[in-house]
Amino acid sequence: MPQFAMITGDVTYTPGDGAPIEIPRVRVEVALAPDSATLSWEAAEGITGVTAIPLTQFDDYVRDGKITMTPE
Repeated sequence: MPQFAMITGDVTYTPGDGAPIEIPRVRVEVALAPDSATLSWEAAEGITGVTAIPLTQFDDYVRDGKITMTPE
């Protein structure tokens, strides 16, 4: 069952060896695994943004109030 959250602060991910990219302050779908969190969102109409971040980083964002878990 999917979980949802709002990005409420500066949340970034780093693709490969590139520069950090900020996730927009939108509603995201969250899929948790033992070692990572996969976040997906609508980056533009018809375009999905998706990234996986380490679970420890996800937990830090939640603890710091940058990601707020929401009911469906």
